[in-house]
Amino acid sequence: MTVKIGIIGAGGMLQYHAAGFRAAGAEILAICDMNQAAAKKAAQTYDVPDVFSDSAQMLEQIKELDAVSIITPNRTHRPLALQVLQAGRHVFCEKPPALNAAEVSQMKDASESAGKTLMFNFNNRARPESYALRKYIEAGEVGRINSAQAKWIRRTGIPGFGGWFTNKELSGGGPLIDLLHMVDLALYYMDYPEPSSVLAQTFSDFIQDKSFKGPWGIPDVDDGVTDVESSSHGFIKFKTGQVLSFQVSWAEMVKREEVSVTFQGKKAGGMIRRLFDSDGLDETAIDDCELYVQEHGRSVNRSIITDTNEDMGRIRSAENFVRTIIGDEQPLNNPNQALALMKIIDATYESAQSGNPVTIQ
Repeated sequence: MTVKIGIIGAGGMLQYHAAGFRAAGAEILAICDMNQAAAKKAAQTYDVPDVFSDSAQMLEQIKELDAVSIITPNRTHRPLALQVLQAGRHVFCEKPPALNAAEVSQMKDASESAGKTLMFNFNNRARPESYALRKYIEAGEVGRINSAQAKWIRRTGIPGFGGWFTNKELSGGGPLIDLLHMVDLALYYMDYPEPSSVLAQTFSDFIQDKSFKGPWGIPDVDDGVTDVESSSHGFIKFKTGQVLSFQVSWAEMVKREEVSVTFQGKKAGGMIRRLFDSDGLDETAIDDCELYVQEHGRSVNRSIITDTNEDMGRIRSAENFVRTIIGDEQPLNNPNQALALMKIIDATYESAQSGNPVTIQ
């Protein structure tokens, strides 16, 4: 079976989606973007035959489409996913799943009603290091993970000022929702236990300071809105007794960008970490993947050697989506996990606003 895919969105993430889909043997039939110049340029770059400016037209005119990839700003994830699922196609959606848990719940219901796959690009699960650590966990060598710490921290990483990234109505939030990957990865290692409460605080000390702008060249919008946090810190308790703390920031007084999960299990601890010399520059990254055990009365630190992967699993994540559709692999994520993650994010913002712990129903 050759899976036929349409892509909505001609931005920077398209390169990874296209590479991953094709690595799994899929065929890309169309690119859709309201910016026709961007869509045509992307179609030429990736040798895609059709271009559309309207997703409804793409779905109607290309009957043979099996699936659609959504690479658009956060506020459009829910309406586009609902449109595609109701048209009877599978969906691979960029992170975050949506603006909040209520929207994800609608997407989940639509996928179940349509009987179609709904997956999200939680690409850090697809890194070689993540696969390696997950195998140790599944083999029982770590035991139940009692506690974990998730970090994605940046010193100068605000993605522009006044654009949709910094507008809560359009994005759902700031770095917590943008850089949710390590919270998700920690939950994945812990087998996504059911959360019971969140105590959190957000800070916006540097969110208006342009000296903290990231290096990606995202233009500022002079009359735009900047009303999200610059950092978020929180503590999650689960009904199982497990706990998870997190620190996520675009702009914070730290030495360097760090992307990491550390966990402490009953049999072993572990860590996956990427350190950047400069915020957002992958070629300067240093990767670690380790297990911590006691052997013969001694503390032993195991360094796990994996293949180098600059794209942080983005290509492999898209490949897994196609292989899931054709039945060759199990999905790396599912809508139930996405819903649980968004409930935690909602509770984080609520706790930060109220100053109190928030119970998750």
